[in-house]
Amino acid sequence: MTLIEQRDVTTVVSAVPRLRTIGSSDLRVFPLAISGNVFGWTADAETSSDILDVYASHGGNFIDTADAYAAGRSEIMIGNWMRDNRNRSDMVVATKVGKSADNPGLSARAITKAVEASLVRLRTNYIDLLYLHIDDETVPFEETLLAVDELIRAGKVRYFGGSDHTGNRLIEARIASAQLGVAPMVALQNQYNLLHRAEYEGGLANVAARQNLGVMPRFALASGFLSGKYRSRGDLARNPRGGEAAKYVNRTGMRVLGVLDMVARAHGVSPATIALAWLLSKPFIVAPVASASRVDQVADLTLAASIQLSRTQVTELDRVSSR
Repeated sequence: MTLIEQRDVTTVVSAVPRLRTIGSSDLRVFPLAISGNVFGWTADAETSSDILDVYASHGGNFIDTADAYAAGRSEIMIGNWMRDNRNRSDMVVATKVGKSADNPGLSARAITKAVEASLVRLRTNYIDLLYLHIDDETVPFEETLLAVDELIRAGKVRYFGGSDHTGNRLIEARIASAQLGVAPMVALQNQYNLLHRAEYEGGLANVAARQNLGVMPRFALASGFLSGKYRSRGDLARNPRGGEAAKYVNRTGMRVLGVLDMVARAHGVSPATIALAWLLSKPFIVAPVASASRVDQVADLTLAASIQLSRTQVTELDRVSSR
């Protein structure tokens, strides 16, 4: 038995994990955000509601969606669930604007209309965390920042962040916010996982540290590949979302899965749980964003917040995924 296979039974904690604070905000969230990107797509209304029920029963309070997910149906399903459960005040809701067909881009007009539409679909009068879903370089940052600040002052948005922004653009945004005297970003959502590390670790991590941004990695499970369900071309063909993970079914991907399998056995959990726990071991990572198409997948996601990887396990995952 190798060091990374040795099991320490004290690493799995039964208590609800401690909430984490998003950057400089006062938003305190469960260390795993449940994504609504499949709601209204591969998960119907009943399944989506059941997924949210199970997530909340495990202590989850952080829901991530976007106005572009399923043409707004994701927000509708989440809003209906919160209405039916009368738990809006218990949830931290993050949504994104900029990609919808109705209100594309980040002009002041598009942002204002998009947020108003999201509020209706979510059945709420405020959004906890608003992400700029794209980096719209056709619109001056000043216009975008002033529009968001107006929404914050109106109480319709509490905090905001960027999604898919480069480090240089985040620095530009921070400088512009200071010059205008408006609210700065507090959060960042960019792709980051064991098989996609260079973008974040190559520069964004330093910017997040300097600006005290809470980081929520998206594609945290590499389109489901790091769950271990895609190990052959046949596996890809049997799943409607398999095409997204096809690029990882190669020698590097299999090596990473091999180490994930060993660490997962050591803790008695799934590879998906370990892949998320690895992210949570990194500085400034607040809550990876992961989706479930079935209710029975939720426990594997939320359990990541209760796993403490050993230094040896983290080092080995770092090593195998750096190739």
